[in-house]
Amino acid sequence: MTPLLSVEGLSIAFDGVPVVEDLSLGLNVGETLALVGESGSGKSVTALGLLNLLPPNARVQGARALEGTDLARLSRNQWNAVRGGRVGFVFQEPMTSLNPLHKIGKQIVETLRLHQGLSASAARARALALLQRVKLPRAGELLDAWPHQLSGGQRQRVMIAMAIANNPRLLIADEPTTALDVSVQQDILALLRELRDEYGMGLLFITHDLNLVRRHADRVCVMRAGRVEETGAVDDVFYAPQTAYTRALLAAEPDGRPEPVANAAPLLTARQLAVSFSRPRRGLFRPAPPAFEALKPLDLRLRPGETLGIVGESGSGKTTLASAIMRLVASRGEVTLGEDRLDRLKGASLRRRRHRLQMVFQDPYGALSPRMPVFDIISEGLRFHFPDLGEQAVRERVHQTLEDVGLPQSVAARYPHEFSGGQRQRIAVARAIVLEPELLVLDEPTSALDRQVQKQLIELLRRLQAERGLGYLFISHDLAVVRAMAHRVIVLKDGDVVEQGECEALFDAPRHPYTRRLIEAAKPEQRTRV
Repeated sequence: MTPLLSVEGLSIAFDGVPVVEDLSLGLNVGETLALVGESGSGKSVTALGLLNLLPPNARVQGARALEGTDLARLSRNQWNAVRGGRVGFVFQEPMTSLNPLHKIGKQIVETLRLHQGLSASAARARALALLQRVKLPRAGELLDAWPHQLSGGQRQRVMIAMAIANNPRLLIADEPTTALDVSVQQDILALLRELRDEYGMGLLFITHDLNLVRRHADRVCVMRAGRVEETGAVDDVFYAPQTAYTRALLAAEPDGRPEPVANAAPLLTARQLAVSFSRPRRGLFRPAPPAFEALKPLDLRLRPGETLGIVGESGSGKTTLASAIMRLVASRGEVTLGEDRLDRLKGASLRRRRHRLQMVFQDPYGALSPRMPVFDIISEGLRFHFPDLGEQAVRERVHQTLEDVGLPQSVAARYPHEFSGGQRQRIAVARAIVLEPELLVLDEPTSALDRQVQKQLIELLRRLQAERGLGYLFISHDLAVVRAMAHRVIVLKDGDVVEQGECEALFDAPRHPYTRRLIEAAKPEQRTRV
């Protein structure tokens, strides 16, 4: 039987520097092949190279065939028909893949009309059905929403809807569940499996989450430094790994606990903090609909050296809470940092205090300027908040911070697009901690990282917290990471606090059914046989 996708001797180099070498793989109809490996191993570059989506300085060699069609011989017009038609692609970073100037519905309708020739009304109806198929709540409203109005998980589901819109033969999913909570991860992967079986697709699944691979893949290909380290059936690789590297990957789980917190005055206090967003009018003479309550009134406190974990499904209000504390969205209620009432500050007064509280955003590529080298990205805040620092002091601080987050000093001269998602996240962390803040708001800081780098980052954050007395507001859908980082946990659902308490007590004996469901969904299980 001719494989759906056949790759032989694939090699990719940028300006003569090899990043993928002699890679071979095959994928059959109705099969899921997982591509795994640490950040920077070449997983995403391999997928982009297969579809000629790399920049001009990339050189791709080797044989690539889709259902017997030689992909290396396709013209530009033929590639346009293949991409989005015969092949669907779910990219790693949905915010940079969605056009910020067009509403969600228009972007889905565009691909339907281009590849299927549907009328505007038929395409819009199909777009609504696709959003419902990927289990987006309020799908009708989201058709008319802008990308920035959606949570990271909601944007990821929109990307999946667009990728399956034209019933592709091959679906490449690059970290499709990175921004999703554990319960929605299972829903999305179950949906992908249903679509794969229904339409006879093949699924190339790129991920760093080995638990998902164990549950949902048929075969796995382990990559390291651009080469295939090991490949085989999932059961064979997981239960009898042949290489030390694969064994290390399988053993790399977040563990340990943060240092105990001393009893001290709160570093951060929020009282009756709430956020609502107005909805657009449906007609000139119709009354405006009631505002959407993204975050219902809540209270929280955080002591120096303490980590408060915020968990909940995508769209539950986690990022909205972070943005309200950072004063990035309008809110009601009080926010106090030390002695400063942040909710009363504006303009220059607020900017002067920004170095005291820093944020690591969920989407590292969207948060890093593509026009600036890493050194300038990290040093920009230093120059603004500490203008008296000399050039040598700035350079030393930037280089030391890069080493703190596990990056060599040599990356300072490079640009964000030259790094993997995990490497970009470490750059974002470096930019935040270089200012030596008192409070760090971390919005899904480990979502783009493989387990080995997650462990390194967790150890780094715990060490910095112990040394500097940092307070962390730690937002994550990865409950294993939250348990390793947090002293206390708040559980959000639909913008409301459903449960909160000490981390260990909450995980060991959750009271609310919603919390129990989240914890149950995160437990390692045997993979689903497909």
